[in-house]
Amino acid sequence: MITANIFNIQKFSIHDGPGIRTTVFFKGCPLKCMWCHNPESQESKNQILYNSEDCTLCGTCVKVCPENAIKIENNILTTDLKKCNFCGLCEIYCIQGVRQIVGKDYTLDQVVKEVLKDRVFYEKSNGGVTVSGGEPLIYIDFVEELFKKLKEENIHTAVDTSGAVNFEALERIAKYTDLFLYDIKLMDNEKHKKFIGSSNRLILENLIKLSKIHNNINIRMPIVEGVNATVDHIEKTMNFIEKLNVRKINLLPYHSIGKHKYSKLALDYREEEMSKPSEEKMQHFKAILESKGYEVKIGG
Repeated sequence: MITANIFNIQKFSIHDGPGIRTTVFFKGCPLKCMWCHNPESQESKNQILYNSEDCTLCGTCVKVCPENAIKIENNILTTDLKKCNFCGLCEIYCIQGVRQIVGKDYTLDQVVKEVLKDRVFYEKSNGGVTVSGGEPLIYIDFVEELFKKLKEENIHTAVDTSGAVNFEALERIAKYTDLFLYDIKLMDNEKHKKFIGSSNRLILENLIKLSKIHNNINIRMPIVEGVNATVDHIEKTMNFIEKLNVRKINLLPYHSIGKHKYSKLALDYREEEMSKPSEEKMQHFKAILESKGYEVKIGG
């Protein structure tokens, strides 16, 4: 039985493709973007979001944990993840609501059943289902079978991908995909390594190959002041894609909506190195791209 670790099935999404959509967020990603607003998506294993600031140390979670994985010592609550089986009892019984299990193994049938509940909204709005993450294509066997079933139901499909996967995965899913949302974060390879955690070569090579076999690719460009909010980055990206089968671009200004998750995962958030570009700058970037004939939208 095929399963995948999924951390959210978001209904009524309007930023991940046309119309009203259901977005399925898969857990696990080969990249580590400095500004990632879903840091809980980076690890493929289950995790616990824990808000220590609001925790009253009442000890209820300690008492209900069947694996004795939680303890309080010196007014500090810790969880031994080697013992934890992510049963969710600590989350259920937490009066303050400071614990959240992130990640759940779903079967193919469970996901299909869930997304088909909103078929009427897809039909009325020309919407559909988007797979995102993390990187959904690390679960290529699951996603391929999911899309096969959705196409049997005549449902529009979209893949939101980093492109940082084996091209075979993109090639396999392309025949069942109506729309690719493909991220380009940085053209400079050294900066890509610094801010994203890996080389961009595979991502760019895959985009070239994908554009030869698929005719509906939207480029998504996160724009982060202090990282890539420069005319140079816009022009380098434009020069790269000008010979590809790409006409639509989404410029995504940086936001810090996911900041609160970092402390809950005991991760550092390098906020001092990032900020939101001005509206004037975003409009300037939009105008540069539009002058070359691209259809450009600020936002998802």
